[in-house]
Amino acid sequence: MTYTPPLWPVSVKGVALDAHHRVLLLKNERDEWELPGGRLEIGRPDGTQPPDVGAEAALEREIQEETGWAVKAGPLIDGGVWIYEPIPGRRVLIVTYGCTVLTPYRPPVVSHEHKQLGMFTAEEVPELNMPDGYKQAVAAWYGLKRADCQVLDDDERM
Repeated sequence: MTYTPPLWPVSVKGVALDAHHRVLLLKNERDEWELPGGRLEIGRPDGTQPPDVGAEAALEREIQEETGWAVKAGPLIDGGVWIYEPIPGRRVLIVTYGCTVLTPYRPPVVSHEHKQLGMFTAEEVPELNMPDGYKQAVAAWYGLKRADCQVLDDDERM
């Protein structure tokens, strides 16, 4: 008999901000807010659906499918890789990327995969019903974005 080790499910998630610097979140069937994203797809043997070529490509596809937004995934968020147990006994490895929204003025839409879509400021996120790992990733991405803006401001003063 061949041994098949149990495998961890992996989910890629993205922190994406609109033109007003609000983070896009989706409400799932557990009434939790979560970041958009999902699993990498292996494709179909008949070739009608190609496999995802990597985590970033899978995330870009997932966000497009779930919200209608076009994004560029990357970089990987520091502290954004963590283990989540959405239901007892089922653990998922979450890998979180910061995203550049290529269509920031287009209103996102909610797909059939989620109950609701919301846009939240950095100050609103800590009070939401969502896993701490997502909250930490959102805070880290806001911190990076603020640092980027500060560098731009400093460069403009010179």
